[in-house]
Amino acid sequence: MTFEELGVREDLLKAIAELGYVAPMPVQEKVIPHLLNEESDVVALAQTGTGKTAAFGLPTLQRTDVTSKATQALILDPTRELCLQTASDLEDYSKYIDGLNILAVYGGSSIETQIKALSRGVQVIVATPGRLLDLIKRRKVDLANVNTVILDEADEMLNMGFVDDINEILEHVPEQRKMLLFSATMPAEIAGIAKNYMHDPTEYVVGTRNEGSANVQHCFYMVKAHDKYLALKRIVDSRPRIYGIVFCRTRAMAKEVADNLIQDGYNADALHGDLSQAQRDAVMKKFRERNLQILVATDVAARGLDVDDLTHIISYSLPDDNDVYNHRSGRTGRAGKTGTSIAIIHSRERNKLRDIEKHIGKKFERREVPQAEEIIGKQLHSLIDKLEHVDVNEEGIAAYMPEVLKKLSWLSSEDLLKRILSLEFNRLFDYYSNAPVIENIPEKGERKKKDKSGHGDPKNRSMSEKDSRVAQEGYERIYINVGKADGFFAPDLIRMLNANTKGQKIGLGRIDLLSNYSLFDVMAGEGHRVVSALKNCEFYGKRLYLEPAVEGKDYASAAREEKTKVKKNRSERRMEERLARLEEVIAREEEQFKEMGRGKKRSNASNRRFRKAQEEKKRSLKSKKKEDNFAKFKKKKR
Repeated sequence: MTFEELGVREDLLKAIAELGYVAPMPVQEKVIPHLLNEESDVVALAQTGTGKTAAFGLPTLQRTDVTSKATQALILDPTRELCLQTASDLEDYSKYIDGLNILAVYGGSSIETQIKALSRGVQVIVATPGRLLDLIKRRKVDLANVNTVILDEADEMLNMGFVDDINEILEHVPEQRKMLLFSATMPAEIAGIAKNYMHDPTEYVVGTRNEGSANVQHCFYMVKAHDKYLALKRIVDSRPRIYGIVFCRTRAMAKEVADNLIQDGYNADALHGDLSQAQRDAVMKKFRERNLQILVATDVAARGLDVDDLTHIISYSLPDDNDVYNHRSGRTGRAGKTGTSIAIIHSRERNKLRDIEKHIGKKFERREVPQAEEIIGKQLHSLIDKLEHVDVNEEGIAAYMPEVLKKLSWLSSEDLLKRILSLEFNRLFDYYSNAPVIENIPEKGERKKKDKSGHGDPKNRSMSEKDSRVAQEGYERIYINVGKADGFFAPDLIRMLNANTKGQKIGLGRIDLLSNYSLFDVMAGEGHRVVSALKNCEFYGKRLYLEPAVEGKDYASAAREEKTKVKKNRSERRMEERLARLEEVIAREEEQFKEMGRGKKRSNASNRRFRKAQEEKKRSLKSKKKEDNFAKFKKKKR
């Protein structure tokens, strides 16, 4: 199938041939002949980058009458960037059509300039909903002769809250027009627009509904939450030629990740809502020209971005909406090329990833975070490839060669090559020789298998296994006198160790929390350091006691005795405090009575307080005597 066979006119064929278009893509094969030959409207479900602009642009331009200056086609895009990109593509397609005027109408630029251009006559308007509605209310744009309306990236316009604006704009367009709706997904609100404003629409689906692109490979890395940034760096380092977008959930996170990457020497920048339009344009210009390798962005800020040849999309945090993930991954693997969509997750996000798998109908491949040897090897291969294919400016470098050859003549070719490679190798080796270890979190099934050997998740071990005094290989076992009954859990232990130990981080192993005490493993040789560091520390008022775990010692009985002792001490302390208060009341009343002088009577209220305090003191002393006698009896019985 060729574009000529689809019915595309000669002047358009000439323009797209110069742009490198050879054969139509699936969405173009379906939509172009329909728009040229059929009367019904069209709903096309296709991912970003599948050739939608040419699918609606070529037939729209072919249907436009250049002899009339009236506006005949209206294309609505969700963002300024996409609006400009669409208008630019249409201008390229219409290179050989004389008298055709195309105007991009969007916010963030002078509305007066746009009004002047509209007054001169524009056949095709590409607009964002907000700015177009503003022009409609000012009565500066006339849509009475529009015969073609296109909603591009309709689901993105829905996500950005443009549904009401679209409904209002469509009220100003003639009833008899051809309407096209392009969307990657089909939520209920988009279906509602199709039902209310479209005439017997024909639906074309490229792939299946909500399906991810067939050219995109999906994979994930599961690490601890605090290791995400380190994992991101290793993923980027293991792909020297990466050209991609890192998606973050919030603008604060996007700014933090981008700042860290820049500080660590990566060719990166951020795109988020705090940037002005001029800053945003500058960042996008650098990224499109490949002066940036990595763009860190929020989903809101990246809406409508149309960048070709992205190799990777990295989800630093998963989106709340599964459709948003579809939009992210759809930015790579375009125009028949392949791409990779990577998710960096922690264990609590695994179920969310499974939901996304069901939604897009594709399985994510589990991968391990690249190790130092792998990364260094890939970086060196990339450098070798650059050396092999570098363009040598013979004429420009000729003047400097004699001096260079004289300076390096004592080196053999092998020594010279070693030194060139060492420029890159030494940097990487210095970093990764001291780099922290990133732990790959196993899947649940893998954990259970591991637990049968006595390691892994403590929930799956018996009480006797938890109370074991035998440490894992390379570790030593430590006892601490607080447990779950004290509100003590693993994060509390980690926090106390971090706060009270200096120097190298303590290597923790298995942590077993029991009711009144806990046992945990630390790297061999670090036990004394841990015991000393937490000596005299308190956990919510309880003095901590630690020691190397002793085989055969009954820590459970010791914990119960300590608990009983603490309880008894607490009871005695309360009794003493109560007696002290009563004696204070009695003393105060007696003192007041003395001050009143002889012959004076105590007031009724004062008498009641005095008698009540004396009676309570008597009862308390009697209760204390009973408790003391019972304690003596128990001690004698033993």
